[in-house]
Amino acid sequence: MRFFNSDGVSIAYIDVAPESGQGDPILLIHGFASNHAVNWVNTLWVKTLLREGYRVIALDNRGHGQSEKLYRPEDYESGTMAADACRLLDHLGIERADVMGYSMGARITAHLALAAPERMRSAILGGLGIHLVEGVGLPLGIADAMEAPSLDDLTDPMQRMFRAFAEQTKSDLKALAACIRGSRQVLTREEAASIRVPTLVAVGTEDDVAGSGPELAALIPTAVPLDIPGRDHNLAVGDRVHKQGVLAFLSQRP
Repeated sequence: MRFFNSDGVSIAYIDVAPESGQGDPILLIHGFASNHAVNWVNTLWVKTLLREGYRVIALDNRGHGQSEKLYRPEDYESGTMAADACRLLDHLGIERADVMGYSMGARITAHLALAAPERMRSAILGGLGIHLVEGVGLPLGIADAMEAPSLDDLTDPMQRMFRAFAEQTKSDLKALAACIRGSRQVLTREEAASIRVPTLVAVGTEDDVAGSGPELAALIPTAVPLDIPGRDHNLAVGDRVHKQGVLAFLSQRP
């Protein structure tokens, strides 16, 4: 892992070159309670993208993985987390990159597309559909789940799922509670409609966390939807259809 200072916060990241050539850079932004390894390495995304000749950069979001842990909700505002991603591009001297996010990472990617579209060749929003503008995706009760004494104290299925995942990834539960409370910013329909970078919206057809992918894609003039058949929020991440669709999209964008 490498580290850089993002406005006073230590952010961990990887930067892997393809076997030959320079490779177009693609920045990967993981989801809530995950990290770069769980979201992108273990699912073989990094291997897949390297094989296709891309330079792969992936960070651990603040509060996650090996990045610095913060405990105030305001430290996790979506625009602030998007600024971490932009500063990583600055740190690496990268003018423009494709940016792919999953779940919370897709929300961060969308905010980056609004704040700094000139830094993005494309935006890939995985695991996040119409809940980018309607609702906020994960319910606030997920923060309560992080603060429960133990998994056994929880009965709600979604709370149990995310608490178990957070424990599996050995996450800082207090930092995650602050994150879920602070990173709940939606886009207005007008903001979504103002996105002009080429965009792919990739959502599993059984995903009850993301909301409809086609509905979100219909709001963004430059977006196309990708349905990932029979996959829920967790299983869609590394699905073969997901990978094939993203590679096809990247090969066709300007």
